[in-house]
Amino acid sequence: MSWKRSERLMETIKVGNPPHDAITANPRVALQQLSGDWSVSSSLAVKCLSNSIPGVSLRQMVQFGEKPSTGTLFRASQFLSEELPIRLAHRVQELNDLPDGLNEMPSICRVRDWYAQSFEELVELPRPQLSSEIKERLLKPAKKSGDKNLMSKPTQNPSIRTGQYRSAPTSNGNHNGNGNGNGITKEVKGASRRYYVAADDGQDWPPELGAYNRKFADTLEKIKRRHDSVVTTVAQGILEWKRKRQRMHIDHNIQAFLDRFYMSRIGIRMLIGQHIALTDQRSRSDPNYVGIICTKTNVQELAQEAIENARFVCEDHYGLFDAPKVQLVCNPGINFMYVPGHLSHMLFETLKNSLRAVVERHGQEKEAFPVTKVIVAEGKEDITIKISDEGGGIPRSSIPLVWTYMYTTVDQTPNLDPDFNKNDFKAPMAGFGYGLPISRLYARYFGGDLKLISMEGYGTDVYLHLNRLSSSSEPLQ
Repeated sequence: MSWKRSERLMETIKVGNPPHDAITANPRVALQQLSGDWSVSSSLAVKCLSNSIPGVSLRQMVQFGEKPSTGTLFRASQFLSEELPIRLAHRVQELNDLPDGLNEMPSICRVRDWYAQSFEELVELPRPQLSSEIKERLLKPAKKSGDKNLMSKPTQNPSIRTGQYRSAPTSNGNHNGNGNGNGITKEVKGASRRYYVAADDGQDWPPELGAYNRKFADTLEKIKRRHDSVVTTVAQGILEWKRKRQRMHIDHNIQAFLDRFYMSRIGIRMLIGQHIALTDQRSRSDPNYVGIICTKTNVQELAQEAIENARFVCEDHYGLFDAPKVQLVCNPGINFMYVPGHLSHMLFETLKNSLRAVVERHGQEKEAFPVTKVIVAEGKEDITIKISDEGGGIPRSSIPLVWTYMYTTVDQTPNLDPDFNKNDFKAPMAGFGYGLPISRLYARYFGGDLKLISMEGYGTDVYLHLNRLSSSSEPLQ
């Protein structure tokens, strides 16, 4: 798939809802016409850049239950078949509009093409031919539950400014937009509730629905694999740009873009991963899981696992016989609804930073290092995890820089293999400056936050706040 074709797709989407005619040689006319070799749903073109992106909360995601029906999964598939192209389209547009030559870096172009290809695969996926009777059943909510399944409006994360992770305005000169493109934002009534709608399961569903659900999940699986190395590839693109432009740091605009881009990526992968897991839910034996969400995530178990992993990486990196000890203070009964993979990532990255600071502060030859403490507290709204180290702290002037991508205290940022392809961004002990910024996005994604308080000359306290109410929506509107 060539980028030129995808660019034509994006230019077509910007116009609204064009006719399915052939592309003409006149560029201006071409913007108003749609290529005949693929199709877009009638409402997608308008929604892509004129509607705000509806946020979804954890509690809405778990309404599917352990074993969602074929009809309910089909309704979710229809939501994602329109929602995901919208999110992908915004990312393609932002990647193409990056300033100062960053959009020309080979790795950035590669990521842009991945998003464009995934967009096309989703909009080209044919929908099943259904009878009017089946369509009518799909539009009716489940009789047994009625409106009880509809949750109240998700709450706002107090750590995030309104619109902080909203897409930047397009470069077409129209400044009346919502930040997601051009045009005035249309608030979709009930948008925050349309992700989950229980279908009327009074009768069996036709096999066409089950076949479509499986095909849609297979398409999502392929897209998920394609985007596995997006974080590392974008990081490589930033390195390419910094070296070409001879820049030490990235500016505010690029920092803001990366925050939006990676927050959106977390959301896209969350929706995709959840849907794939729900489709395959029948093979899952753990009743505490709904998709990839664990309704009883045990904080102590995940914290202990993260401690062991971080100490292992520390020993391997520095050649230590015994890494700095970590003391865990946690009630073993603390559990809440969360995505274990997200929490594991945040704990591992913050612990890894703390252990590195301790070793480099006190020297690799030291026989006994100060103990790093992990304290978990359970409140009514939040579960808070404090990680306290004696790694010397950070100067106050450098505190803002720790949230900057590609900022690192390591002398030289290591190279990334352009063909690097792992399931998720697993940086080495240090050197890329992605650990804290990405971890903060994970925390904020479902209503939490990550904060850092430093005492220069002594150590650093990191506070990881997790929303235990699971009511906060994605900060994407």
